[in-house]
Amino acid sequence: MMDKLAIFSGTSNPQLTQDICSYVGTDLGRSIVSHFPDGETMVKIEQDIRGKDCFVVQSTAPPVNENVMELLIYIDCLKRASANSITIVVPYFGYARQDRKTEGRTPISAKMVADLINVVGANRLVTIDLHAKQIEGFFNIPVDNLKALPVFVDHINANRIADRNSVILAPDVGSMKRVDEYAQNLGCGIAVVHKKRLNGEDALATNLVGEVEGRNVLMFDDMISTAGTIREAASMAKEKGALEVHAFATHGLFTGPAVERIQSSGIDAITTTDTTVTNKRIKTKNEEFFGTHPHKTGWPAFHTVTVAKLLGEAILRIYEKRSVSVLLRSDSDKGIRYL
Repeated sequence: MMDKLAIFSGTSNPQLTQDICSYVGTDLGRSIVSHFPDGETMVKIEQDIRGKDCFVVQSTAPPVNENVMELLIYIDCLKRASANSITIVVPYFGYARQDRKTEGRTPISAKMVADLINVVGANRLVTIDLHAKQIEGFFNIPVDNLKALPVFVDHINANRIADRNSVILAPDVGSMKRVDEYAQNLGCGIAVVHKKRLNGEDALATNLVGEVEGRNVLMFDDMISTAGTIREAASMAKEKGALEVHAFATHGLFTGPAVERIQSSGIDAITTTDTTVTNKRIKTKNEEFFGTHPHKTGWPAFHTVTVAKLLGEAILRIYEKRSVSVLLRSDSDKGIRYL
């Protein structure tokens, strides 16, 4: 019975929210997001939600501040409309890279955003591949940090992208744990790039540990922002004799010089999920870059896989008061059980 369930969409991921509703088997909640002439955001719920368990889907991707504010207003609106519970589904959680003080006189903005969400009245958070897992501890509410791993593994297996001779390449030391999970699921070896972070946009690959010559290389990261890290890692892999380089990232932001960097990186294919729509905007703006001319050497193919089933299953389990822990596992064969 879905009579006490309501799923609403913010403006950041309307198509993803519709796909989630299709999986869950319910209609999209009726609401309107509008703006006053001075830029203030207004949210209006156009149905009775008194006593209902409400879910609102809203990534805090670019424009980050606008989407964060819309999410907070949505929570307040649902709370004042007497919702029984409010679960925010934030496929991409912005500000996650500001999870600690890296130098003096700087904020911990991820904690500040968590405090705002706590205070405004959300009851639960569902997200995917937080940039820093310790952010879960910033909240005073349950946090379900899902993994895109089973979605990517299914895509790789269905398209026969990897075999026993393939290598999983960690673009930096910090992604080793994630890479190890993929290597175990795909039965591949591991290599790692040692990088030196020059600033917020640039990174320099200094060494590659592992054997990639004559092999197809798969790289996994939680996000592609300015593409400095994957460009350096992919370029070094090709220099060391890799045949093909496939890059996978949960969140495709593609900000700043990302397009130009990827174009010159030697990457053969890029696969992201639909946690953000930034990748779709970039694709529309740069059709020539994103795979429309695959015969041109060095021009990658671009793919998007959906996380609608993953998030839909999480919503169903939360609503039906069933365990969500099965969705948090690293073993894709024993992870998601789609209905």
